[in-house]
Amino acid sequence: MLNIDKKTEGKKLVFKLSGRLDTTTAPELETEVKGNIDGVENLEFDFADLEYISSAGLRVLLTSQKTMNKQGNMVVKNCSDEIIEIFDVTGFSDILTIE
Repeated sequence: MLNIDKKTEGKKLVFKLSGRLDTTTAPELETEVKGNIDGVENLEFDFADLEYISSAGLRVLLTSQKTMNKQGNMVVKNCSDEIIEIFDVTGFSDILTIE
C-alpha cells in the first residue's frame, strides 16, 4: 500500500510518500506526477516514510527526472538507508539529487 500526500507551493510540488512504491502502486504515483507536473519548477519527493521502492518505482522517478531536466529541478529527500542502498546499487544515486 502507498499513501501519497501532495502539496503545491507556487511552482513547487512536493510528494510525501509512505508505504511501498512497487509494481502495484507505481502507476498511481505516475498518474499523480503526470497530472500535476505542468508548470512545476521544483519537484520534491519526501521518502521519510517510504519503506520500499521497486524497479517500477525507480522508473517513475526516472521519468520524472527526465521531465524536470527540461523545466526545473527535482530532489529526493529523507531516504532510509535501505532506499539509499537501492539507489547506490542501481546507479540512481548518480542520476538523482538526493538530500
